[in-house]
Amino acid sequence: MAAPTITIAAGNDDLAIKPAAPPPDLGGVYRTRSLTRVRTPGSRRTASRASHERRSDHLDVEDEDDWLRDDGRKKQVFRGTTLLWLAYQSIGAIYGDIGTSPLYVFSSTFTDQPTYDDLLQVLSVVLWSLTIMVTLKYVLIILRADNQGEGGTFSCYSLLTRYANITDRDPREARLIKMERHETGDMRPSNRTLRSSMERSKFMRGLLKTIGVLAVSMVIADGVLTPAQSVLGAVQGLSVVSPDISSSTIVGASCAILVVLFCLQPLGTTKLATLFAPIVILWLGFNAGFGIYNLVMYDHSVLKAFSPYFAIHFFVEKKTAAWKMLGGILLAFTGVEALFADLGAFSMRAIQISWLSWCYPCLLLAYVGQAAFISVHPEAYTNPFYNAVPPGMLYPSLIVAVLAAIVASQAMITAVFQLISQLMKLSYCPQVKVVHTSTKFHGQLYVPFVNWILLCGTILVTCVYSNTTRLGNAYGVCVMFVTFFDTCMVTLASLIVWRLSPLLVFLPWLFFATVDGLYLSSALTKVPDGAWFTITIAGILTCIFLLWRFGKENQWHAEAEDRFRPAQLVHRTDDSPDSGLVLAPRWGGGTVSRIRGFGIFFDKTGTLTPMVFTQFVSKFGTVPDAMVFFHLHPVEAPSVPSSERYAVSRIGAVPGCYRLVVRHGFMDEVITPDLAALIYEQVRNYVIRDATGHGHGHGNEPPKEVVEEEHEDSSAATSTAAARDRDSRTTDTDDSHHQEEVRTAHESAEEKKKKREVLALADETARAELGRLDRAFASKVMYIVGKEQMHIRPAATSLPRRVLLTTFLWIRDNTRAKIANLRLAMDRIVEVGFVKEI
Repeated sequence: MAAPTITIAAGNDDLAIKPAAPPPDLGGVYRTRSLTRVRTPGSRRTASRASHERRSDHLDVEDEDDWLRDDGRKKQVFRGTTLLWLAYQSIGAIYGDIGTSPLYVFSSTFTDQPTYDDLLQVLSVVLWSLTIMVTLKYVLIILRADNQGEGGTFSCYSLLTRYANITDRDPREARLIKMERHETGDMRPSNRTLRSSMERSKFMRGLLKTIGVLAVSMVIADGVLTPAQSVLGAVQGLSVVSPDISSSTIVGASCAILVVLFCLQPLGTTKLATLFAPIVILWLGFNAGFGIYNLVMYDHSVLKAFSPYFAIHFFVEKKTAAWKMLGGILLAFTGVEALFADLGAFSMRAIQISWLSWCYPCLLLAYVGQAAFISVHPEAYTNPFYNAVPPGMLYPSLIVAVLAAIVASQAMITAVFQLISQLMKLSYCPQVKVVHTSTKFHGQLYVPFVNWILLCGTILVTCVYSNTTRLGNAYGVCVMFVTFFDTCMVTLASLIVWRLSPLLVFLPWLFFATVDGLYLSSALTKVPDGAWFTITIAGILTCIFLLWRFGKENQWHAEAEDRFRPAQLVHRTDDSPDSGLVLAPRWGGGTVSRIRGFGIFFDKTGTLTPMVFTQFVSKFGTVPDAMVFFHLHPVEAPSVPSSERYAVSRIGAVPGCYRLVVRHGFMDEVITPDLAALIYEQVRNYVIRDATGHGHGHGNEPPKEVVEEEHEDSSAATSTAAARDRDSRTTDTDDSHHQEEVRTAHESAEEKKKKREVLALADETARAELGRLDRAFASKVMYIVGKEQMHIRPAATSLPRRVLLTTFLWIRDNTRAKIANLRLAMDRIVEVGFVKEI
């Protein structure tokens, strides 16, 4: 068992049932750096009763925040069959988009029947683009730039913020962030200079922030476009067997399929990926098999395209025409940005295994096989996949192609869920509900609100554009912007995080940036034809995300003045347990009276003084007889063991005041109708253990010797039952004996607990403290929550700033959680409103 610890702290934090769910905004949020404490290895202080008696309580000396452990997201490492299972799932969730590219790459690249040389050159560029952009750049390099297992451009930015001081954080999330900034002496001079420039330059910080948010917005814009494009393409594929199918039928069927697809998302990534993986595997297998057949039956000489000579000669010979054709060739790797963004739902090793062992070889064979057929039948370029299908396989391939095209959008949908979660962690997006769909794979998420917004967007796009030709013009630009941003972000990470030599990094960056630039500049020619649509959506989303961050930073600044300890708010009149209280001069002084009852103040950050407590005391001049600062601390795990869940501390500046920190996982439910009883029990147990000399434990953790005794009792009962089970599997006598032994063990534990309580009651101070708690809880229970309103300062605020802040406050007021949604007795809730100026 880990060494038990007790925390004495003061502060405020989220009212959240799960870390993934949006916490009600109940009080102050402070700048992270202002809460930083410098600790030395020997600076730990304990909370035994003797130590409490040796110091003056009114000085408000607090224990270290031992509950502030590394509870943030941790990178999961999978091996063996679990890794193979994850690799299998990743095929169904990630490669649908990039895997269906053989349907349209050649038809989008050529505008007329290609010559053999043209075909060979374009094929070479396609093969080497897949190799360079996907295999070399993403699968082997960029996937390594994860932030505790999370992927995507914004996660790469988040990784940089952990290794360089380039952002401020919301303290509600700062508890979950592990800062790992390298010591100055551990870095090369050039790397150190770069980091210092980033930290000092406001322009650089703003640029990195904008790039990270813009990349997320572009992926979301593609997330609206991709389902419409893939499903429309799938339904239009039916025209191969039914050419007279009408446009309205295609649009109607596409919308129906989209509704079903998005309604399946609550099932979670694991179930959907398991369902979709056979479809994508079969689809890629068909492509590989058809490719081998066409190579054997038609023209195997196209295998020469694996030589980079033909790709280089393509640019040398065609020049501007070659550059323009890149807009069609890039469709061969659209979806690669989702491969990185979906990293958090799977793992680097799983993605590498699935890509290198199946998807990559299948796609190479698919393109080579289509080229072999087109070299003999040049007119087949208009519909390369279906025209190159072997005899007798048209209908099976049509069915599989339609199914594969439908599930192709899953990669982008999953990526959007991942990225929205990342934005919320750094306060770039209003809090929305996030559901963890797996207890085993912690990064698999579902975001209901975003799911339905995507559904509405894709149906609207489907109805407006109505065919894949018009949608195709809007495709590709955002992909290339994101890949270029990824190149730059990972380059910075290699210098700041991995501390590689600039000489080693510069040439790879120049090579990949050049390739990105070629494709991006070619894709930009599509802007007038439809790419303006996705760029516009991305621009609007970027403005919203940056506006929210701007508003939150102003909110943190306004709340910074409320950063203080309880002793700075109220003073004790003497050192007795029943000491009176007076307000500090800053709040006008005056005696603080007592009211009967048990007050539970919802605390947002878990350190210093909760803002709702400050407002309650300063406005009403009174406090409950017994009160608890209740703080929920989310942990990036499905559940927290009961022995590690509770941390109780005593607030020395206020008699009868405690703090209870509940560490909970994303599958735990904490806010329940009997919440007050749970809080009362944990605080009471803490007082009893503290009085009997075991005050170093968490709220519900028994003393070590008691644990050992109970363990011996339970072990004896278990071993006895096991022996009997070996002798006689299931007899009524054995069952009754086993139940009796278990009941005896439980009764023994209850007796030990009662003995500890008797010992505590022998202590006069503890008896008085327990009496205060019991009387307060029996009298009434109050859940005291804060409702913070923001007001824009009338003076010293320019018109643009006022417009931005007004918009932020409107969004904030319409997205914050409602107190009425809490599963608590409404007649016990006291809402304290207050106003802060920004």
